[in-house]
Amino acid sequence: MALKTHSSLAIHVGDWLKSEIVEPVGVSVTDLATHFGVSRQALSTLLNGNASLSADMAIRFEKAFGIKADTLLRMQTAYELAQARAHEDDIKVGKFAEAA
Repeated sequence: MALKTHSSLAIHVGDWLKSEIVEPVGVSVTDLATHFGVSRQALSTLLNGNASLSADMAIRFEKAFGIKADTLLRMQTAYELAQARAHEDDIKVGKFAEAA
């Protein structure tokens, strides 16, 4: 039996980064994007929950703030799976039976 995470517990990693890391530090998105060497738009889209976290961006956050990239990527995966689970009944796939 697999354990399921309730979808209400899955938060987009960008939202979490924004509220728990970026805002408390008081850095602007523009300044952080410059520090990271990425576009302001790319960072803003992530922090507003409109883009997925890439491995490269996770490493940037790890280097700048010390939070493990692995942890951030697991948060992103948990969020994406919760989103998919919310409409899993729409995914029409039966059990695969191998030919004998």
